[in-house]
Amino acid sequence: MVVGERGGRAEGAVVVGRARRARRGAVTVSGREARAGWLFLLPWVIGFVAFTAGPMLFSLWLSLTHYDMLKPPTFVGLDNYREALVDERVGTALWNTVFFTVLHVPAQIVLALGLASLLRRAGRGSGFFRTVLYLPVMTPPVALAAMFLLLLNGQHGAVNGFLGWFGFQGPNWTTDPVWIKPGLVVMSLWTVGSTAVLYLAALTRVPVERYEAARLDGASPWRQFWHVTLPGISGTVYFTAVVNTIASLQVFTEAYAMFFGARAKQSAEGDAALFYVIHLFQEAFGSLRMGYASALAWGLFVVIAVITAVQVRLSRRYVHYEGERS
Repeated sequence: MVVGERGGRAEGAVVVGRARRARRGAVTVSGREARAGWLFLLPWVIGFVAFTAGPMLFSLWLSLTHYDMLKPPTFVGLDNYREALVDERVGTALWNTVFFTVLHVPAQIVLALGLASLLRRAGRGSGFFRTVLYLPVMTPPVALAAMFLLLLNGQHGAVNGFLGWFGFQGPNWTTDPVWIKPGLVVMSLWTVGSTAVLYLAALTRVPVERYEAARLDGASPWRQFWHVTLPGISGTVYFTAVVNTIASLQVFTEAYAMFFGARAKQSAEGDAALFYVIHLFQEAFGSLRMGYASALAWGLFVVIAVITAVQVRLSRRYVHYEGERS
């Protein structure tokens, strides 16, 4: 019995030793994997610090200074933010930007969803039509602005010519302050293809069985869309709503090329097309008020953050994901 006990203890010691060595080996492998992971992440971390986080912090400090790029920055505290709150052009630019966003985002979503629904029924030709639909997205923004200056011309533009075939008198899209922002929304829909392709991918993931069950229950096409299609693609709709909202609040290139290109317009047309980022750009590189422009940039950052937070909050109620418990 003594010999058996000693043999059992020896075997136990061997097992414990093996377990300890296995744990040490696992820790060593885990440490190596962690170091390798950080090594692969290092280029991104360096790029993020150098080109994103660093400039953002520098911009935050500049927003507290008066800086014209000719003299060293002078600390002024919150004066730039106080000035932004009472600047009439900031109010005009913010109103124009919000107005454009409210028109652009729903129009983009509705049109893209309609086009995606048509593409879904295209059958074998869907690949060709997807390509055709996405090609306009590749148009350079300045070329797009030049093209729509011609298309939206109030006298000889193709858009008003098309409306004239149906007996409608088209407005002066590029000179009437009332119609400038709707005209820019029409132009922005030129790139609806990117959103439509996303919706097409989402529509193909909705199980066919759900539509069959809905039809068996006597659901009309509208009820099928509202209770089957929309919940099935709500995650994609939410994503595109957030992305398009952020992009709309930062609209710049097309509007600047159309209305401010070679010369800044101090007119009703210019004010109607004065978006927030355009005003920021003018303050920074026209007036060389880098501190004030930085304050405007951080103001826009706060606006975007608040709107995005509201969208995230609403998504918890209206957005559904596959496999999520109801």
